[in-house]
Amino acid sequence: MLKINDYYEIELSFSQEQVNAFAQITGDDNPLHINEEFAKTTPFGRPIVHGFLAGAVFSRIFGTLFPGQGTIYISQEMNFRAPIFTGKTYTARVEVTQINSEKHNGTMSCLLLDLSAAPERQVCIEGIARLKHLTQL
Repeated sequence: MLKINDYYEIELSFSQEQVNAFAQITGDDNPLHINEEFAKTTPFGRPIVHGFLAGAVFSRIFGTLFPGQGTIYISQEMNFRAPIFTGKTYTARVEVTQINSEKHNGTMSCLLLDLSAAPERQVCIEGIARLKHLTQL
């Protein structure tokens, strides 16, 4: 059983091939994500990863790693705080903030952090997920 303040972290990175595949699957072919020449003209200076592609790491964590199989996503809020780029390493961190064991649901804080931002890790995505799990919450 999970407890308040239990957490899970995973390191990850994104490739331009993943971004291109996400653009093709979703139809979001905004040149900011897939056209290097266009992206150079933006404040970011290069293509950025789709926010929802980056945020999908939380689905991966909850559905397969923490709490894992049997998790039912109720809702997800995400605030995009900084750009996410291909070829960089990020850390996704989720932490249990509330549990209602009678209803088998809980709330998790969600962060995607840029490891290269010194001296502190920069928050790229922050949010809250609400989950249901019959044996872990």
